[in-house]
Amino acid sequence: MAAILSNLRTTVIVSFVLSAIYLCAYVATGGIALDGAFWQAFARWTHVVSGIMWIGLLWYFNFVQIPNMPNIPDDQKPAIGKVIAPAALFWFRWGAAFTVLTGLTVAGLRGYSMEVLSLGLAADVYSPQYSFIGIGMWLAIIMAANVWFVIWPNQKIALGMVEAEADAKPKAARTAMLFSRTNTLLSFPMLIAMAMAQTIFG
Repeated sequence: MAAILSNLRTTVIVSFVLSAIYLCAYVATGGIALDGAFWQAFARWTHVVSGIMWIGLLWYFNFVQIPNMPNIPDDQKPAIGKVIAPAALFWFRWGAAFTVLTGLTVAGLRGYSMEVLSLGLAADVYSPQYSFIGIGMWLAIIMAANVWFVIWPNQKIALGMVEAEADAKPKAARTAMLFSRTNTLLSFPMLIAMAMAQTIFG
């Protein structure tokens, strides 16, 4: 067991193998047929996994890293800025991209992409579920756009990953922080819109 847990790649591979076994058990017991429902379930699983990666790192930045940076001695801050933050930002931005992509895939497989993206206005028969999920999807799209087009470009400047004048770094860091904080503000209503709509409306 220690050999598995000592290596992250091995840990993740074993976790995926266990997930595949569980999925096979669903199929074998009739919980999921190998049809459209199967692919909907699989797509939703990938959506949840991607979302946990994205929102988990968003909350890490806002609840852990940013508030505690002033408490870290100056000589130790480069370890955060040069090693931890770039790695976290890699998973953060790709988690955002895959969350949106897999969310759109789920909506497509369920056959209501236009209904939810239009907040129900394009539906032949209106359902409140379209509006609630649609609001959640648009909040997620806005948040992902913030990640890729505001937070990430400004973080590259703040962390010295691209050439910039010295006085540009504090400004970029503040912009990245404010938009990351905006995403934190939107994250709770986004999750309510998505998760509760799935539960309440089925």
